[in-house]
Amino acid sequence: MRFRFGLGLSAAAAAAALAAFSVPALAEEGRAGPWQISMIDGVTSIAERMHQFNTFLTIIITLITLFVIVLLAICLIRYNHRANPTPSKTTHNAVLELAWTIVPVVILVIIAIPSFRLLYAEYDMPKPDITIRATGHQWYWNYEYEKTSPTSPQQAAAEIASDKNADFAFDSVMLKDNELKAGQPRLLSVDNEVVVPVGKVVRVLVTGADVIHSFAMPAFGIKADAVPGRMQEVWFNADREGTYYGQCSELCGRDHAFMPIVIRVVSQQEYQNWLPGARKRFAENVPAVPAARQLADARLVPAR
Repeated sequence: MRFRFGLGLSAAAAAAALAAFSVPALAEEGRAGPWQISMIDGVTSIAERMHQFNTFLTIIITLITLFVIVLLAICLIRYNHRANPTPSKTTHNAVLELAWTIVPVVILVIIAIPSFRLLYAEYDMPKPDITIRATGHQWYWNYEYEKTSPTSPQQAAAEIASDKNADFAFDSVMLKDNELKAGQPRLLSVDNEVVVPVGKVVRVLVTGADVIHSFAMPAFGIKADAVPGRMQEVWFNADREGTYYGQCSELCGRDHAFMPIVIRVVSQQEYQNWLPGARKRFAENVPAVPAARQLADARLVPAR
């Protein structure tokens, strides 16, 4: 009876898992779908490579797991007390010991090669077309568009203590339930979205104004801690238009779960049409001395 009950639970769990995998990702909405346990569809080359690397690792792990299961089955069937009443007294086997030392090393090398290539690609940023500063606050984000993109980390670091390159800035706060419009997801929508053109390299300088936050956008394959007094950089080049959602991924206090990130990727023409209105609406929001830059030791470092 217990065996049948356990078998039924296992079958139900397997069916639920298959159903979860069969639910398609809501790629057009840039977020996970109901019951989805797979990764959000990537819209950048880096995100796609992350997905490929994840699939590669899953295959390796599955093969290792199956191999171990087969070995356990052989041991249970061939070397149990009934089938093998006289146990072997073998204590050493040079070939076997070399094999179980060398094979894991080879597997780790096979994993390391694409891993290092992916890490290098994440930090090998092309010349940016747009630079945006993202500052985490308790509990919302502030975005500042730059007039020009710094050509080097040294130039970006030199501009941290001034506003000479600030074009316009705005706060992005999560919408309450009674503020949502039709089609806007709950707990993910904001009043002011970041707007960027499709097919352009966008550099995001990430910092924090009070405590440590984390700027994460799964569809773009980017994540960087927003540390006060420290400037991190990430980049993305979205190849599809749409609205994409992320969240603060560092426990930052009471309303940590309520500071989403929304980036809307539009055509180049739509972006050019949006810019004048954004400048007119948000230009006065640029602070005289940004709180995130008050620390004299602020410095630009690659995202880790």
